[in-house]
Amino acid sequence: MELILKEDIDNLGFKDEIVSVKNGYGRNFLIPSGKAILATDSAKKILAENLKQQSKKNQKLVKEAQKTAKSISNIDLKIPAKLGEGDKIFGSINAKNLSDALSKEGKEIDKKYIIIPGRNIKRLGNYEATLRLHRDVIINYPFEVIAESKKS
Repeated sequence: MELILKEDIDNLGFKDEIVSVKNGYGRNFLIPSGKAILATDSAKKILAENLKQQSKKNQKLVKEAQKTAKSISNIDLKIPAKLGEGDKIFGSINAKNLSDALSKEGKEIDKKYIIIPGRNIKRLGNYEATLRLHRDVIINYPFEVIAESKKS
């Protein structure tokens, strides 16, 4: 079954993309929830016209995303965490913690666009996350998890 996506869906595709999915997934989930429509001939023609009109806007968005990517790359981020036994930390560091730390630096990135390998970090050290700023602009961002300083 061919569908046109109305929003970005993880592991499937981006908004305004034509994808093939199993009939049940499309009929029982994507279409009723408003995340996709059937890819009929008329819908494909409308989509092609919309994409043509959006291409100029899209180029501007890509340039802005690349500028943001450069400014984020210049931030040397250290996320403090409470230390447990050895180099283990209490709790874990996840995409939300990284998103919050970047927002303190003035860069707002939604946690759903941040991918940390293994989803959670449970030890001190250097790590790398994947940040998706635009469908065409994806960067690998290095950061460090450090021990929180004890207040006396």
